[in-house]
Amino acid sequence: MGGGVTDPVDDEALLARLRAAPVLAGPLPRFDPDEAPDAPGPLFAEWLELALADGVPEPGVMTLSTAGADGVPGARVLMLRGIDTADCAFRFTSDSRSPKGHDLAANPRAALSWYWPAHGRQIRMAGPVDVLGEEPTRQDFLGRGATSRTAAFTGVMSAPLSGPEEFERAQRTARRQVADEPERVPGTHTLYRLRAERAEFWQADPARFHLRLGYERTGAGWTRGLLWP
Repeated sequence: MGGGVTDPVDDEALLARLRAAPVLAGPLPRFDPDEAPDAPGPLFAEWLELALADGVPEPGVMTLSTAGADGVPGARVLMLRGIDTADCAFRFTSDSRSPKGHDLAANPRAALSWYWPAHGRQIRMAGPVDVLGEEPTRQDFLGRGATSRTAAFTGVMSAPLSGPEEFERAQRTARRQVADEPERVPGTHTLYRLRAERAEFWQADPARFHLRLGYERTGAGWTRGLLWP
């Protein structure tokens, strides 16, 4: 596959435009760390509920960061598929044959992060990841629409693709499969759970006195405290 000749990029001009772009324009929500709950799960739910109420775009979209046995990090954006507020645990799915699936098989620890520019808020969670059982996985998959289920049967995530024709053939086959076997679940569809051991909540301030509140799991409870922003 080839490409056309492009003009050289003026990196300095591009950077100048980036620096001139507005950031933390506000208005931003109020956050008082002294009023925060003793555990991070309820605070996550509180921030998510406000994001939904205020129409923050796609607040369930998050970044998953992993590293495999070779230590090479990888990050990608995916959807939050479930929350256990009391235990501060978060569910997401993938194909076990994908790069993140291989990473998690070799090194079952990961980090999740959310950034909501409209609220100037960032949330970070990190901890061990486990694979949930067959029935929760089945419920997750069959609870999706036909288009999402068709995508799961179309090819192998992140594998090389020769072009649109190969994709279209695989998609036609997948559509027939979903129509003919509506209860079928791909054997590699995997429901993961990250149980946070550390959590951070960052609230931006246009005056740059950002607030960062950290939590750390200690046995059955949590410790918390302010961190330098």
